[in-house]
Amino acid sequence: MITKRGISPFFTLNGTAEQAMNYYAANLPGAQITSLERFGKDHPFAEPAEQNKVRHGSINFMGQELMFMDMDAAHPAPDLIWSTSVLVACQDEAEFDAIFGALSNGGAVMMGPEPVPPLRKVAWVTDQFGVTWQPVWE
Repeated sequence: MITKRGISPFFTLNGTAEQAMNYYAANLPGAQITSLERFGKDHPFAEPAEQNKVRHGSINFMGQELMFMDMDAAHPAPDLIWSTSVLVACQDEAEFDAIFGALSNGGAVMMGPEPVPPLRKVAWVTDQFGVTWQPVWE
C-alpha cells in the first residue's frame, strides 16, 4: 500500500517476486519485508497457477521502500535490463562486502569490486532475479 509521497523502485517480475523479497530480506543487511498482498481467487488473475502470486509487496532496505509484483503468465513482464540499476551507497567496507556477496550469489558480476576514484569500491551486479545493483563505498 502506498501511504506517503515519494519515489520508490518498483520491480515487476514473472512469478519470482516473493522469492526475491524473501531472499533480499534474509541476505541484505537490515532488509525486511514490510508488506505482502497476494492475488486471490476473486481477482482477474485467478487462474489456479496465478493465485498467491504477489499483487503488491515491499521491502525496506536502508530506509528505502522497494516495491514488487508478479505478472500473470498471459501478460509477462519484459526482462529487466542492466541499464537501469539500484545504486547502494554503503557506509563501510564490511557492509559493501555483505551486500556484494548477497547480490552476486547466483547472479552475474559485470564489474568489480574495484576502486574507481574517488570511490574505494564499486561493483555492478545483476542478481539471480535479474535486478541490477551498483554497491559503492566511498
